[in-house]
Amino acid sequence: MVRDEKRDIIEKYIEAYNSFEIARMVELLHKDILFRNISNGEATSETRGVHAFRELAEQSSTMFSSRRQTITDYNVINGKVVVGIDYEGILAVDFPNGLKSGDKLQLKGKSSFEFKKGKISLIEDYS
Repeated sequence: MVRDEKRDIIEKYIEAYNSFEIARMVELLHKDILFRNISNGEATSETRGVHAFRELAEQSSTMFSSRRQTITDYNVINGKVVVGIDYEGILAVDFPNGLKSGDKLQLKGKSSFEFKKGKISLIEDYS
């Protein structure tokens, strides 16, 4: 795949994420997608396969009344496309860590993407 094609797929994925369009997100994924969320150096969730990813995405979408990932930069490192992300979300539920419904969550992080057969085969989110 050409670099511009990968960038286009990533941008479509993030647009679908921002608008809570899980079906559109899943269309861009390889059937064997591996997803990992890593927070403070520790894996907090991992899914394998498109069905498990869909379940996690549907569950996660109920936690926010709005959310927005903004891409700040693109790099290719060891064959992975790594994008810088500014994240902002408004909580729809109370979190166990003390954050309350209506609170604004702001994070800076990065996401790594790999591709197989024209689809996203790996997503690693770091915050």
